[in-house]
Amino acid sequence: MGEGPEISVVFVTGPSGAGRTTAVHVLEDLGYEVVDNIPLSLVPRLLEGAPPERPIALGLDIRNRDFNAGALVELIDTMGRNPAVVLQVLYLDCEAGELVRRYSETRRRHPLAGDSPDQGVEREIDLLAPIRARADHLIDTTDLSPHDLKAELSRWFDLGGSGRLAVSVQSFSYRRGLPRGVDMVFDCRFLNNPHWQPHLRDFDGRAPEVLAYLRTDPNFEPFVRKLQDLIGFLLPAHLQEGKAHLAIAFGCTGGKHRSVALAELIGTALAQEGWPVSKRHRELERKAAANAAPAGKVSDS
Repeated sequence: MGEGPEISVVFVTGPSGAGRTTAVHVLEDLGYEVVDNIPLSLVPRLLEGAPPERPIALGLDIRNRDFNAGALVELIDTMGRNPAVVLQVLYLDCEAGELVRRYSETRRRHPLAGDSPDQGVEREIDLLAPIRARADHLIDTTDLSPHDLKAELSRWFDLGGSGRLAVSVQSFSYRRGLPRGVDMVFDCRFLNNPHWQPHLRDFDGRAPEVLAYLRTDPNFEPFVRKLQDLIGFLLPAHLQEGKAHLAIAFGCTGGKHRSVALAELIGTALAQEGWPVSKRHRELERKAAANAAPAGKVSDS
């Protein structure tokens, strides 16, 4: 990391109708310099010259001129490797049925609509799937009012500083590689694997049965205690240093059992201590999005 000031950038994206415009307005009210619907080819130019005085929020969706999902993924990866840039990707998600309902109520035409809004919604969700997988913040607006969305965004992006460090706790599979942009990674593969227990194989780490099994491993409780001690020491230190967001990831073989259980356990404990916490399970989300198997049936961990 260089010694010069960092440039903070938030990409705001998601399917049409999920709340991206509302989110952009909220970030502007919170003090971000907002640029909406900028062509992707012009984004790198925003980072040239002296760092801006305020963080930048960029509204990006399929209505952007020269928008291409692959190009946006490449841009995210390129900027993520730039030590002078602190990049966060905010993805506003929403269930397809709710998006169709919103378009029907407003009588607006979906930008990708063919004969019906349903077709446009499904096409856009598929198109944005690679971007969704790279999101640092994933907010499902299906059941959120604009007021609720504003409160959620304020919790994560308020520049006034709530005095707390926002923490993202994630699980992942080592088979698919490390998540993008994580600060701390913990390997859970030394723990007993619930996958080899037939009665647990179809569950994931959120199930009480899986956690109960992991607690029978003599290494589990000491590992959790040491994790809590370490993370409890590090979070205030990072906050004092001026860091606003910290991403912690737990990995196992398939991203289904051990890593999910640890992410749930640590994330819940941090939330109970008052830290703003979001929890994500990359492989479970990928499986749900792909609808490749019945619920709960994912690869082993």
